[in-house]
Amino acid sequence: MVLALAAGAILVGALPTYAKITGAVVSTDSGPVNVRSGPATDRKTVGTLAKGANPEVFCKVRGELIKGHVRNSSTWLRIGKDRWIANAYVAWSPSQDVPWCAASTQEATTARVTTGGGELNVRAAANSTAGHQGAYANGAGLLVQCQVWGQEVDGTARTTGVWYKIGDKRYVSAAYVGWSRGEPWLPWCGQDPPSVPRGGNQGFIDAHAAAAQASDDATGVPASVTLAQAILETGWGRGALAREDHNLFGMKCFGSPGDHAVGCRDYATFECSPTGGCFDMDATFRAYKTVADSYRDHGDLLSNWSRYATAMDHADDPRRFAKEIHKAGYATDPKYAEKLIGIMDDYDLYRFD
Repeated sequence: MVLALAAGAILVGALPTYAKITGAVVSTDSGPVNVRSGPATDRKTVGTLAKGANPEVFCKVRGELIKGHVRNSSTWLRIGKDRWIANAYVAWSPSQDVPWCAASTQEATTARVTTGGGELNVRAAANSTAGHQGAYANGAGLLVQCQVWGQEVDGTARTTGVWYKIGDKRYVSAAYVGWSRGEPWLPWCGQDPPSVPRGGNQGFIDAHAAAAQASDDATGVPASVTLAQAILETGWGRGALAREDHNLFGMKCFGSPGDHAVGCRDYATFECSPTGGCFDMDATFRAYKTVADSYRDHGDLLSNWSRYATAMDHADDPRRFAKEIHKAGYATDPKYAEKLIGIMDDYDLYRFD
């Protein structure tokens, strides 16, 4: 049971009502910091803030990792409608607990225990048998750091395998947590920051070749084909699924993230990702800690599933391999194999096999 059934430490944990947060000070070597239309440097510059400026902050999201004057950070701060600055260039006086931004509205949103009456246990790991670390009363506020995948729980808010990390070895089931203005786009604990395409097409190939080769070594799936699939299916890394959760091949969750993913996330028509914009999907996809994990999961799928056995018999012939996985039903596009071969030829991806 996730609800506490025995006496223990009951935490009330009131959260402040967030509006505009003051105390932020822009800190650079000398020049201004850019204000972006989204939390990444490939988003449009919509203004600047001078060194020493004191912007009002509304909420935060996870975005591109920035190595700044104050810190290295993947946190970005919303300072207005479609106006974001990197927390890497912000000093705080005094320090503040900045709330997450709701994914759909960009409003500050806070987490509260929603049990309907009972208390919510805090566990040392993401399952109900882990060590008991206290409990929170119904309605108590929570400061959520990130999320992990664990035991599936049927709660009052939802049925989910997601657990929220709220401190060192302190986790609560998201099945009993509600958000005041809608759910934020939370990072998975330990997950690499969003991938931001750099260097054009060749930049994508350079950044991904090693991961494709590692999967080739482990599974036998040709790196040339894997790279071509990643290029075709993500639009050279521009898709939200690839940017946010490092899922390059549209691998879905079927009740579990499997052996290589860190969790499952819904990509639905009403959601927008912080760095990838809004998108039109309606399914639950695997989220990966790194790009390399996505390549390995994809390689395991092709090498272990019997429907692709014929393709694996021709792993030393990438063009034939592409035709065989298509023939086995990998994609519905009638020109899928032709497109893969075209990409492999145009960029000489065979050199990575």
